[in-house]
Amino acid sequence: MNDTFDALLKEAGFTKEMLGAGASQIRNANYASKGIYFQSFVSLSTGLERIGKLCLMLDFYIRSGGEFPDFASMKKEIGHKLILLYEKSQKIVADRSIAFRYLKCLPDPIHTSIVSVLHGFAEGDRYANINHLVGSIQTDDPISRWYREVDIPIYEQRVTGHKKEVIACKAAMLAKAAKSWAVVFHSSESGKEITDFEEASFLTGVYESVSPYRQLYVLQIIRYWVELLLELESPARAIGKQDIPYFGELFAIFYNDDKLLRSRKTW
Repeated sequence: MNDTFDALLKEAGFTKEMLGAGASQIRNANYASKGIYFQSFVSLSTGLERIGKLCLMLDFYIRSGGEFPDFASMKKEIGHKLILLYEKSQKIVADRSIAFRYLKCLPDPIHTSIVSVLHGFAEGDRYANINHLVGSIQTDDPISRWYREVDIPIYEQRVTGHKKEVIACKAAMLAKAAKSWAVVFHSSESGKEITDFEEASFLTGVYESVSPYRQLYVLQIIRYWVELLLELESPARAIGKQDIPYFGELFAIFYNDDKLLRSRKTW
């Protein structure tokens, strides 16, 4: 192994672990465990940035005959801009006429919202609480954004009417049973105070119904980047400098159909 091979291998291994952690955590985040949102957002935004940059670097490597882009282009031009990374990836797909087995783009508005929330988180929303405390320009609360732009659309579009009725009825029944002894004091993802047991139970039902779908959408985004990376691996290896690892061996777990992505909770 030369130094380039070793650096790429370590970067890919770290990226794979970050993406797996983020995809696992996003299934468990809810209004009562808000810290898990931040754990997931850190892992996902970092992992997507890194796999995106790996794809851009491999494209440059192929075009230049075995060279990598300079520091300035990766640090100053790209930085943490996940939306820009995706736009550049789509240009690579078009320029190289890449035929994907799965999604060749991320057309669903929920995919777009997830990338946008993670982009904002990476660009500064991760400091929203600190910015508020120190009087800085207020950035968006990433948890509130996720709830508005991801969870609510998933609930409206993917959860059946029957399931919604079950959630509402269960919340009402539990509230009635617990009325004489239960005390609730929480805040929702949107920041609203929760002091009513029925509302707390309802939000728990919403979380339980959307969490498998939110994980699936995240995994579809990861799979898009993995498939692009694998498509770039072969022409990069064909240059013959023995710099490029077999990324397919590292990221194979993500390169599967939706049925498998839905069946697994921990990545």
